[in-house]
Amino acid sequence: MALRILICDDSAMARKQMARALPADWAMDVHFAKHGVDALSQLRGQEWDLLFLDLNMPELDGYGVLEAIAQEDLPVMTVVVSGDIQPEARARVLKLGALEFIRKPTDPERIAALLQDYGIYRPDEDAPESAPEISSQPTPESPSTETLSTETPSSETTAPEIQPNDADGAGSVDLNGYLQEIANVAMGQASDLLARLLGTFIRQPIPKVDRLARSELYMAISAADDSDTYSAVCQGFTGAGLAGEALLLFSDSSIQNMASLLGYRDSGQTVAIEVLMDLSGILFGAFLKGFGTQLNLSLGLGHPTLLGQHQRINELLEYHGQHQEHLLCIEIRYEIEGHDLHCDLLVVLTEDSVPFLEQSLQYLSD
Repeated sequence: MALRILICDDSAMARKQMARALPADWAMDVHFAKHGVDALSQLRGQEWDLLFLDLNMPELDGYGVLEAIAQEDLPVMTVVVSGDIQPEARARVLKLGALEFIRKPTDPERIAALLQDYGIYRPDEDAPESAPEISSQPTPESPSTETLSTETPSSETTAPEIQPNDADGAGSVDLNGYLQEIANVAMGQASDLLARLLGTFIRQPIPKVDRLARSELYMAISAADDSDTYSAVCQGFTGAGLAGEALLLFSDSSIQNMASLLGYRDSGQTVAIEVLMDLSGILFGAFLKGFGTQLNLSLGLGHPTLLGQHQRINELLEYHGQHQEHLLCIEIRYEIEGHDLHCDLLVVLTEDSVPFLEQSLQYLSD
């Protein structure tokens, strides 16, 4: 009898990757949910054996789903699959009842080993009689649920076939969605490094991806306060087919709070610059390494440069206004739990990088 599996992730790319990571010789009936509210609706309406759950999602995040499962005593085993690899994130989901925590991107061997450890999957013994296929027909139990099933008669077993269109439950992946998921994983690696340094927990946002003209770049910082002043560091990067710039923006009030958290006893301009350079080195290095690794690129980094201090966002980014080129912008707002402290990481990719990214996306979808 095929196990009923639900994959919950707001990223179509992550849902595809998770479905492909499941053992090909496993009798399974796989469904998908696009956020926590969707997942709970399906969990309440039907019986499920296993839930693969993302943490950072709109509507309701993974922590909220785990809390609801515990409160309502919903009978499902849950494995969290997330780019947020902070030790505290793992500790929190296990305390909420998750079976295990797996980091993104998903590793098929790690998934198979975990399933075997818990007796959910037995190689060869659970082999279905068919190749898994995405079904575009609604199931009788849930008219809105798409499935990946392994129960149609066939003579051989192959890996799950994921079709890149909206009919499959995993959903189609566009360029913005592709960049968002890559940024999500890279963000988690940077947060982990920063959390370990500060001994605290970094709240993980959903990365925002937009295409903007250089002259409109300041609009990418959606949470910026027009009345506040900021300081910024920038660092260029290049790779085969990819080029861009990373910018770290701190409000002046946050810089002083960060200096205290880092143990600086003095204040003033010199300390502020040291804080900016220290934090940009951590976040730029970890994020860009994680970003490039997922694209199979080794990115060359330029020297970090102080872009300006005590200015408004539009003034700091004024130098971009001289160019008409459009950019792909990734915004990540890091917030430190328990402190009135945040910073914005803005990664901009040049228009010339789009063909390389589209080629990488096509490879994923094939």
